[in-house]
Amino acid sequence: MEDLTPASISQRIAELRLEHRALDERICQLASNPEDELEAKRLKKRKLQLRDCITKLESMLIPNEPA
Repeated sequence: MEDLTPASISQRIAELRLEHRALDERICQLASNPEDELEAKRLKKRKLQLRDCITKLESMLIPNEPA
């Protein structure tokens, strides 16, 4: 990744969350049309990838201090 400052990580998380929400809305639109099933599956896969990336970035913001 580029600059791994907490601010840049937080900004990237915000961008990914926006994309995640947009995908969710698009998937809901496609749900009414069974002909778009393949596209819906692709979007759902991308949405899961985004969720994984967001989780990974969020874990980078947690300090490595002993409990």
